[in-house]
Amino acid sequence: MVIKEKVQKAINKQINAELYSSYLYLAMAAYCESINMLGFANWFRVQSGEETGHGMRFYDYLFDRSGKAILSAIEAPKTEWKSPLAAFEDAYGHELKVTELINDLLKLAKAEGDAATEAMLQWFVNEQVEEETNTLKIVEKLKSIKDSVGGLMILDKELGERK
Repeated sequence: MVIKEKVQKAINKQINAELYSSYLYLAMAAYCESINMLGFANWFRVQSGEETGHGMRFYDYLFDRSGKAILSAIEAPKTEWKSPLAAFEDAYGHELKVTELINDLLKLAKAEGDAATEAMLQWFVNEQVEEETNTLKIVEKLKSIKDSVGGLMILDKELGERK
């Protein structure tokens, strides 16, 4: 079945949003590298790769449905934060926005009677629960650490183990 034009257009916008997410997390990784927090940088770099994978999942889906991917410019992300906590707070806020985008896509698919897209989007609904939870846990850890250099180093080491 050929994907409906309205749904195709919305998925193309989501591809851009996912690739922006990748770009944003790469900028966060670069910020963390610049302040020698290599574990934090690793976490963001891995997250950047995941977001690229999400974009490609939407991209492939369009072709599976005989659609067309139409790529547009990716907005430049912010590049500086005042602390790792500020970066993770921005990451959490960003994940909330992505969840809203996924929910809007799901509403559109339902309104258009596109059961296949609804089914595909369920994976993203579940993924966003995981993304929000993981990011918020790190925000909460950073808040509890406050100004503890030792606590920050322990968390940096922990985040450096993410594959």
